[in-house]
Amino acid sequence: MVILRCCGPNAFYLERVVFPFELLSFQCPLQSEIEIWTHGLGGAELVETLPAGELLVEAPLPLAASPLIEPQLEGAELSPWLQAS
Repeated sequence: MVILRCCGPNAFYLERVVFPFELLSFQCPLQSEIEIWTHGLGGAELVETLPAGELLVEAPLPLAASPLIEPQLEGAELSPWLQAS
């Protein structure tokens, strides 16, 4: 079991418990930071920190469709998963 914490601009905050073999999908501002926490012998331990852009699964929706996702920055590279071959 791990805890996912997502902190973003404009006081955006999301925290979820994720169990083994469970998949979690969520929306957040592109500038958010994701933290993965676990429980160790001494208490909570930070396992990994990464930008939300590294977890991008699908292209952001237009702002009218989703107020949480902000437009991509100019010159930003898309994940190889999103590039058509």
